[in-house]
Amino acid sequence: MPARANTAGYPTPVYLRQEPRAAARPAPRQMRPVTPVNAPRVAPAAPQVAARPAARSIDPAYLPTIVDYDTSQAPGTIVIDTNNRYLYLVQAGGKAKRYGVGVGRPGFQWAGTHRVTRKAEWPSWYPPEEMKARQPGLPDHMEGGPDNPLGARALYLGSTLYRIHGSNQPWTIGHAVSSGCIRMRNEDVIELYNQVGVGTEVVVL
Repeated sequence: MPARANTAGYPTPVYLRQEPRAAARPAPRQMRPVTPVNAPRVAPAAPQVAARPAARSIDPAYLPTIVDYDTSQAPGTIVIDTNNRYLYLVQAGGKAKRYGVGVGRPGFQWAGTHRVTRKAEWPSWYPPEEMKARQPGLPDHMEGGPDNPLGARALYLGSTLYRIHGSNQPWTIGHAVSSGCIRMRNEDVIELYNQVGVGTEVVVL
């Protein structure tokens, strides 16, 4: 039955009253952080780069040079000053060609007089049994070449196990690092090799 208008002034029945609807509330706005205008800008972090190892080099004091050298040894003699890490090739007129060398570490240094009994270019290496006992894993034999510890040339001293030889570790020149051998830069031992022959006297101090 359709509702009729209330014209008699009676109160409108409760079931006919129109309740006001609550206004729909808007969804809360998502607030974004605001960077102040004068805020300092932070640069993005730089990618991490592994540090490179420092270059290994020889102390310039051990580079070859001609020096005054007062000695009773005849020209052509090799004199090795173990304490100061120098090899002298005696020349005429009170001069000598001086080279930096590496020498035996403590417990492996020695002194004496010998002669060069053999010369070899790019020598093969046969580690002695004593060295293999101290350093397990060494090969029985290594062919000559750039990776060979004896380097480019070797001068063998009498019947000893010692040699004057080159090195593939030139940064060790000037230090006591070997098992008794005298090591030189490859370019220096090549020069010495070309100036001395078998029979040359070698004095180790």
